[in-house]
Amino acid sequence: MSYVNPDHLIDELVHSGVVKSNLTARQMFLRGALSGAILGAATSLALTAAAQTGLPIVGAILFPVGFCVILMLGLELVTGSFALIPLAVLEGRTTVAKALKNFAIVIPAHIVGAGLFAVLYVGVITYLGTDTTDPVIQAIIHMAEHKVLPYEAVGAGGILVAVIKAMLCNWMVALGTIMFYTSTSAAGKIAGMWLPVLTFFGLGLEHAVVNMFVIPAGMLLGADISFGDWWGWNTGPVLIGNFMGAVLFTALPLYFSHRNTVNRDAVSHDEADAARPTELAASHS
Repeated sequence: MSYVNPDHLIDELVHSGVVKSNLTARQMFLRGALSGAILGAATSLALTAAAQTGLPIVGAILFPVGFCVILMLGLELVTGSFALIPLAVLEGRTTVAKALKNFAIVIPAHIVGAGLFAVLYVGVITYLGTDTTDPVIQAIIHMAEHKVLPYEAVGAGGILVAVIKAMLCNWMVALGTIMFYTSTSAAGKIAGMWLPVLTFFGLGLEHAVVNMFVIPAGMLLGADISFGDWWGWNTGPVLIGNFMGAVLFTALPLYFSHRNTVNRDAVSHDEADAARPTELAASHS
């Protein structure tokens, strides 16, 4: 049977958090940059499908393809790590400093990867700025502005709405990451993570890494957004909300519903893993 029961699932989640926190800085950056670009491609696919069919739900159904690629390749996605690494910290099997190092390297890497894809994709769909007839152009501009301007219009209340939408988003995304570990088969992993991720995108919630593609792409295409607007009214609050949603709504409730006592039995095993992160990242990320 390929199903991993919840008690063993917690062991897998904690161990994955340990491995992720012990990757080298180069590994974290490259894997984070690739993830940012892949989510940019998946978002572009979703917007294209929605524009072609007139049905946004079709885009939501297709969007999780990006998460499948990221998880199957063992890349780094900070919104998933927000759920996994804190569990390793909780069990004393990695440190807060290592957790913060992962986040501090992977988040800028996402910006680089997503931003690079945005520049290349905008160049393609506009034929290097000579053609603005592609319907996806307006879809990107609309999505980018919708992720900033309504929050700005409300003021402080808008920041709160952005944080809550980000928490709800990463409740689903972190759940999708965890569901990936509930199977040992490729098909089971893909099926497990697909539905929660589809849900977040279909509901129009706020995912920081997706926005690292959408908002810069929209700005390049002429959206009425400044750099300060991007970070002040979206990505800053959204990163906070994504972290809170992963920890408070997903990781901790699941952990404490299945873990009766803190398990420190695998500490020596994890220390050995930390000495060879490249090998283990491929099998446990």
